[in-house]
Parts: sequence; structure tokens; C-alpha cells
Amino acid sequence: MSLFRSEARSAPWWTPENHADRRPFLMGRNGLQTALRGFFGKADFIEVDTATLQVSPGNETHLHAFATQALTIDGRAAPLYLHTSPEFAAKKLLAAGEKRIFTFAHVYRNRERGPLHHPEFTMLEWYRVGENYEQLMADCADMLKLAAETTGTKQFSFRGMKTDPFAEPEIVTLADAFLRYAGIDLLSSVQTDGATDRDALAAELTRTGHRVSDDDTWADLFSKVLVDKIEPHLGQGRATILCEYPISEAALARPSARDPRVAERFELYACGVELANAFGELTDAAEQRRRFEHDMAEKARIYGETYPIDEDFLSALSIMPQASGAALGFDRLAMLATGATSIDQVMWAPVAEVLP
Repeated sequence: MSLFRSEARSAPWWTPENHADRRPFLMGRNGLQTALRGFFGKADFIEVDTATLQVSPGNETHLHAFATQALTIDGRAAPLYLHTSPEFAAKKLLAAGEKRIFTFAHVYRNRERGPLHHPEFTMLEWYRVGENYEQLMADCADMLKLAAETTGTKQFSFRGMKTDPFAEPEIVTLADAFLRYAGIDLLSSVQTDGATDRDALAAELTRTGHRVSDDDTWADLFSKVLVDKIEPHLGQGRATILCEYPISEAALARPSARDPRVAERFELYACGVELANAFGELTDAAEQRRRFEHDMAEKARIYGETYPIDEDFLSALSIMPQASGAALGFDRLAMLATGATSIDQVMWAPVAEVLP
């Protein structure tokens, strides 16, 4: 029996009737991609093309990669991975001297499939050397407006939530969001060196009536509140920029000059959907190594596997200039802009779905 979904279970995307239904979304996607290329061109960005195969797919605890191998002429094997982001390669280009770059990269993440997730998807990343991450917030606001103008929509909607793409996004810190939506003092559990206090956060959750399990780590508790209590409120009416993540939740971002407990990281939400993730980039190679090693130790503990550290990336990071960078889920933006209800509708040729 085939491992892939058959026509008997649901008609495949390539049947003429299904393609006819999907085609308006796909044409909207094409128009949006053209418009975004024009947006970056006017701002003197250069489009770059990064390699999909990398020695490391990324070193964040909960990112899962697709593994493969390269064979030498004499048949010896060396492990390689499909990248989960073009970030490492893009930062090497910044170290090489590029100042403003963007890329539409096909990226690959395992263990992900659903209305908002696809194992292969398109990530739009862009970087600005010598500019702060507040400029990226302005970029995101401009892109929402451009997406609406290009597709002729006045309002984004998804799962009963609506966002006005022409309204200025609301900027909310994580600390304020935890207080507003969950009644929790998040930063009372974060120390000035970025270390976290699991028991302090557990006490906050218990005090406010949230369930805590004995084996929950600080990161587990943080994620539980973020997903259950905060994200459902984000991007309602207008987009939300959620910023100043605790250091432990911002693996590649530099600490904030305003508060060393938090990092220069923000995420963009519309209709409760996470669209973009942005950093004031960390350029301290020693600190980056420490974070990678910590995250890989956690990955080994939780999943029983690790990924190698890209030593070439750390070498490049040591000479990379100060910069800010953002990654936007292009397919998700196309979904909201065209009114699609599933990410597969805005992909020209979705990956075959593996049967359970």
C-alpha cells in the first residue's frame, strides 16, 4: 500500500477541478511576490539565493530538520541537512560585506503539517546592516498594507478573527501581554543575566489558576501561557507586534539595552496567526555558541537527538557587523491576503501528505 494520500481519500491538488478552485489564490500569491520584490528593490536591497543543503539546519530545541547525506567520489558519506531557515547563510553574506539583502527561500521543517504548517514552505528573510530592529517593525507594517493593496482586500480574516492591514500595528511587550491576558508577572522569573527561575514562574501560574505539572520546565510554562492565553488575542482588529522576549526565548537575538533580561526580538501577528519573527542580531560568537550548546542539550534531553553546530557560521559571526533581520512566512501572508483557509491553497504544488 502506498504511504501517500490517494485519490480515493481525497482528490489530489492536480485534478483540473481542484486546480481551478486554487488558481485565484495562486495568482494572488504570484502578484504578492512580485510586489514584495519591488518593495525591496526600491529600498536598495539585493536579492540573494542561499543553498538549501547545510552542515547544520539550525540549533533551536524544537526545530526538526530533514537529514540527508553527501557522497564523495569514492563513496564516503558526510551528513547534510535541508535548512530550516536561510539565516546562517544570509549572515555569512553580511560578514562578507553585503548591507541590505533579502531572499525568498524554500525551507524545510519536519513534524509540521496543518492549515498553517507545511513541511516545505517559502520564507522571506531580509537583513539591514547598521539599522535597528524598530525599522523591521516599520517594514512589517508596510508589507501588510502592500499585501492588501496588491490583492485588493480591505481586511484579513482567519478562523473568526479579523485584522485591518492598513491600521498601524499595536506594539506590546511580552511582559505586558502576560499581565494583560494571563495576570502573570513574567519578568519576576527572569534574572538580570537572562537565567530563568522555573519555581518563580510556576508560582505565578499557580497563583492565577493555571495548571502546572511537576515535570514542566520554565520554557514549558512560558509556551503554555503564550499559546493558550496570549496568542488567541493577537492581531484582532489590527496587527500586533509582540516584542522583548526573555533572553532564553531568543536564541539568536542580542540583549536589549533597555533591560538585560529581554532580547531584541519581536513577532508579528495578524488574525492570531504568527507571520514574522525578527531580531536585533547577536554578533557575540562565544555567547552564540553557549546558547547553541544549551539548546542542543535540551534537544537531546527531550527528543534524543542533536544537530551539529556550524563552526563556519560562528567564525563569520565574529566579523559580522551590527544588523537586524526578519523572517516572514510568505505563504501565511499570501493566505491572509487572498482569503485562503489553508496553506496548501497558496502553494503551487503541495508536498504529498503522508498517511498516518
